[in-house]
Amino acid sequence: MSVVEKVVRRLPEPLRSLALKHRELLKFAVVGGTCFVIDTAIFLVLKTTVLAEKPVTAKIVATLVATIVSYVLNREWSFRTRGGRERHHEAALFFLVNGIGIALNSLPLWASRYLLHLQEPHISRIGEEVADFVSAQIIGTLIAMAFRWYGYKKWVFPEADARPRGKRSYDDEEHLGHS
Repeated sequence: MSVVEKVVRRLPEPLRSLALKHRELLKFAVVGGTCFVIDTAIFLVLKTTVLAEKPVTAKIVATLVATIVSYVLNREWSFRTRGGRERHHEAALFFLVNGIGIALNSLPLWASRYLLHLQEPHISRIGEEVADFVSAQIIGTLIAMAFRWYGYKKWVFPEADARPRGKRSYDDEEHLGHS
């Protein structure tokens, strides 16, 4: 039994039905959380080492790495039953949507640094770090996440049930309902 199936089985009935109804969104959120950790770790390492003077570049590189992981996880898990396009076309659209997502994700950091001047010597080092984290990792991520959710469903994986579900029992609502 998978971890997801174990978690869903333990939910009380009103939540179980809600989780099953919005399973794509929940899976998208799990993938997003995983990629958020990857993105944050890479961003912080790059921003404090080799790209210390270029935080927006560090953010872009970190987001690119997380995007590659995101493609694999979203295609094979979050939206595994969706499709409707040839794989190369789907991948091109995925990376186009994510290119826009990277720009949306980096824009708040750029504004924080270069419009609002929330950096040394205008503010303290700790203030700069907090401003960078909030603008890049929270505000930017939320804006990009909303755009990606819309873009994936609208353009990248437009057709529901285009690929077979497979034999995973947590996707079978009746099976979970009788636990």
